[in-house]
Amino acid sequence: MNAEIISVGTELLMGQIVNSDAAFIAKELTGLGIDSYYQTVVGDNPGKIKDVIKIAESRSDLLIFTGGLGPTRDDLTKQTLANHLEEELAMDEAGLAHIRQWFERSGRSMTENNELQALVFRSGIVFPNPIGQALGTYTEKDGKGYLLLPGPPRELEQMFLRFVKPFLSSKYEDQQVILSQTLRFFGIGESSLTTLLDDLIRNQTNPTIAPYAGKYEVTLRLTANAPTEAICSELLDEKKAEILALVGEYHYGDGDESSLAEVVGKKLLNGKQSISAAESLTGGLFQAELVKVPGISEVFAGGIVSYQENAKQKVLGVPEHILETYGMVSAECAMAMAERARELFDTQLAISFTGVAGPDQLENKPAGTVWIALSQKNGPTAVQGFQFSRDRLGNREQAVMQGFDMIRRYLMDSDFEK
Repeated sequence: MNAEIISVGTELLMGQIVNSDAAFIAKELTGLGIDSYYQTVVGDNPGKIKDVIKIAESRSDLLIFTGGLGPTRDDLTKQTLANHLEEELAMDEAGLAHIRQWFERSGRSMTENNELQALVFRSGIVFPNPIGQALGTYTEKDGKGYLLLPGPPRELEQMFLRFVKPFLSSKYEDQQVILSQTLRFFGIGESSLTTLLDDLIRNQTNPTIAPYAGKYEVTLRLTANAPTEAICSELLDEKKAEILALVGEYHYGDGDESSLAEVVGKKLLNGKQSISAAESLTGGLFQAELVKVPGISEVFAGGIVSYQENAKQKVLGVPEHILETYGMVSAECAMAMAERARELFDTQLAISFTGVAGPDQLENKPAGTVWIALSQKNGPTAVQGFQFSRDRLGNREQAVMQGFDMIRRYLMDSDFEK
């Protein structure tokens, strides 16, 4: 079984919106064990849509259409496909009632063209739209399946997860299950990671290992296929254990949606470790990322952005002799900033950032020079120096990532994690 995704909409071709529907469907099809070798984008033109349909029929078993199901004149997907298949469309009364109720609740007048959104294949299957109006529909002819879904991403995703996915899973239950897992790494580049994993990658069979270089991190996508999800999970767990035995110190979390900030924030919450921050070159960026974590107010007391030397001394309380002797861009200044923040906010941990974001030098230090310190209430203050080579924003963002990684490594070694 192989599927083809056909996205209909001139706005997609013009780059006015991003085609997130195709990415979502492709990912879901992979989980169902349905191969997807082609994705096509076509404008709102009946002739071109028919051309695309003919090509897709020649190479795919299941054609999945997104978009073009609305009430406007350029929404022609259903009508064009019905004409091509010589199949009738009919009004779905339950869907039509839902659309009328939607307009009544919103206090708007329903125009006649909105009824088009309740048209479905007479001999097909109907999929409700829980949060919108256009219905989904499915039909078959000459051994091919045709699935039509609305274009708005939230509507499509809700419909797919609640109704379409169970339908496809039941219909194509004889397909192999395909399961993927993403491992996330920080502090090591893609080339170094793949070198350490060279034997595993060269000899991969099932699961497969695919490395991807992100903006500041590296991910590995493991993909297994087997008759059941349980077998897939077992295969993935075994391969993950082999990988972490080699590069486990750089592994910070799993999943497509996880982030280093989220992982560290949850570790702080789980360990009830309070934290504060003092930022210079990062300008509050660390704190902005940390407060994205739900519930972080339980452990994050606050922070100070002390950009100028006077603010470091008068507000944060960095000793004058440190600034005069070592300067703002120094390990000594970073340590003093972290220690003063921890004392001011009375937290168990405090992190500080100081350095040169760029593009110009500061205190005869080149752009990208960064010092990060982590102060502990009952232990020594750790400090690390870095030399980044990105632009101004990139140096700041990478500094924040390194700061989160310093905290992560500290928490891994702390007693409460053991």
